[in-house]
Amino acid sequence: MLLCHCRTVNNNTTVKLRRRVEHTFSSRLVWATRGDHEPKAALMAEWNAYYHNEDEEEEQEEGEQSGGDYKITGRDSLVFLVDASKEMFIKGEDGRPSNFDMTMEVVRSVYTSKIISSHRDLVALVFYGTEQSKNPRNSFKHVYVYHDLDEPGAKRVQDVDGLRGDKGAQLAADTMGSGETSLGDALWCCANLYSDIKLRLSHKRLMIFTCRDDPHGGDSTKDRQARTKANDLKETGVVIDLMHMMKPGGFDVSLFFCDVVSPPEDESELGLQLEPCDKLEDLKKRVRAKEQKKRTMARLNLCLGKGVNVAVGMYATAVMTRKPLAIRLYRETNEPVRSKTRTFHTQTGSLLLPSEIKKAQVYGKKQIVMERDEVDTIKKFDDPGLLLMGFKPMEKLKLHHHIRPAVFLYPEEDEVKGSACLFSALLMKCREKNVFALCRCISRRNYPPRFVALVPQKEVVDQGKVQITPPGFNAIFLPYADDIRTVDAPQCPVASQMQVDKMKEIVSKLRFKYRSDAFENPVVQQHYRNLEALALDMMAPEDTEDLIMPKVEQIDQRLGPLVQEFKDLVYPDSYNPESKPAAKRKTADTGGGAEKKPKMEVSEDELKAHMQNGTLGKLTVPILKEACKQFGIRTTGTKKQELLDALTARLGS
Repeated sequence: MLLCHCRTVNNNTTVKLRRRVEHTFSSRLVWATRGDHEPKAALMAEWNAYYHNEDEEEEQEEGEQSGGDYKITGRDSLVFLVDASKEMFIKGEDGRPSNFDMTMEVVRSVYTSKIISSHRDLVALVFYGTEQSKNPRNSFKHVYVYHDLDEPGAKRVQDVDGLRGDKGAQLAADTMGSGETSLGDALWCCANLYSDIKLRLSHKRLMIFTCRDDPHGGDSTKDRQARTKANDLKETGVVIDLMHMMKPGGFDVSLFFCDVVSPPEDESELGLQLEPCDKLEDLKKRVRAKEQKKRTMARLNLCLGKGVNVAVGMYATAVMTRKPLAIRLYRETNEPVRSKTRTFHTQTGSLLLPSEIKKAQVYGKKQIVMERDEVDTIKKFDDPGLLLMGFKPMEKLKLHHHIRPAVFLYPEEDEVKGSACLFSALLMKCREKNVFALCRCISRRNYPPRFVALVPQKEVVDQGKVQITPPGFNAIFLPYADDIRTVDAPQCPVASQMQVDKMKEIVSKLRFKYRSDAFENPVVQQHYRNLEALALDMMAPEDTEDLIMPKVEQIDQRLGPLVQEFKDLVYPDSYNPESKPAAKRKTADTGGGAEKKPKMEVSEDELKAHMQNGTLGKLTVPILKEACKQFGIRTTGTKKQELLDALTARLGS
């Protein structure tokens, strides 16, 4: 079984240019109204530890949403070990690309995907079976390290682009060539790449791309050395996967590679595929299923009863893709700046420590002051975990109960032994009885409790034995009584039965099977393609197809005369949607004749009072005109100042 991981954007067409914050420049001041003590030197470490970096806090929140936290779990690493023998450069039938060209397409796809989704991961590209040698200290012959284990970037994508197509094959032949093969030396070189990394690595994976099922041509010594080195790598935590491709006569995994590759890590891992890949999409799908690490949002205990606990992992199957936030740069050096928060006293200007800051809640016109630990105690309801409350029939779960995106639950055998077995039994029984499990969920410490409905989900695989839908429980967050609102439905005309039947025909003609992964966000896609064009020095970004726009011609072809028939049933004969309706004028008989504006008269005494108070200019132009007519004053114009001058001269005389 394989737990699928959501792709945030198209892996083939996106490059993320995120410059991480490395320098401190600006600070932001937040003023407080409580506290009146000066900070002591002995407590400097306290506020230094407390006033953390805001950007780090944003990154932590982003990691929680996507299910990963690099500060705790470390970084993922991936090494592409590619066969550079002459067989890899042979083109397929009907103009199909060579195995080497397909491999470079996949490498580029993973590079661009890593830049966007997990830019801190480490990736390397190593060729074996080459004529030339290039590796640390040149200790291994016929091994060419094209890219060291490092974060992916635009330069690396350009390097891989140079190895694609006919020109790329020629460049590879001129740069590396094809020579003898020693997979043991190549694996040893990859082990050195891992040992040279001083960072903490949470997941280490090595993928072998080849079309030769017997790379050493029957040389038992080299076979034994390769198997030994592969076992050494697996003992250090490196997962070795085989991405074998089609060759004449078929690919026999049992000849050599079945003893080299790693067994599935758990039931969710995609096992060794016996059939080789002959299409680029199949190879991409297989690589994607392997290289994407499934990060949990949280690991919880599902309590089924007193003393019966099942360890489960909580996964986000879909996360909304957003454009990255703009990074603030110092205008003189273009270096990223980092913002920090300090809290100062409004009167003394002294820096406040965490112990000097309290929180308050106004209740009944009274300010209730609380310490920080008191606030934490109030927030804590119980320890994180899932508590089984009971079971309900599936028909009790309504569509309006989905108040937020669901999460996926999968057993964690490493946490509690026997969790997978008990979890599978619970899943099977819920599916058989068509019920969902009602649980109380506290996902994190100090999080408020929610009720969730654990809906069983069946495993689905495609023809290539690649998992489409993993088995497990979807946790649907249920609303409280306070969350449900009573909405007054607007009063609308009721459609006739003929109109309803005709619209049913239209809807049935326009039905199609919706798949969320078939529609990309055009705004996000265009944003990353523009960045890709800038980073890779492209003349212009690639065109983005807006998949959410309706296909008008196809819709018209499907519906035919149904649209016009529906219009004839709904709209009157004389209705023309393109013409603007004439404004109706009420007749005098209905009492709606045009009403004359009331006459605006101001007495002479009122005008003199306005003039003495200096408020004559506050009168409107129509009132001033009426006053001029009342006193028989002739004006040379109709502007307000001319009217004021004439009235002032008349009243002042």
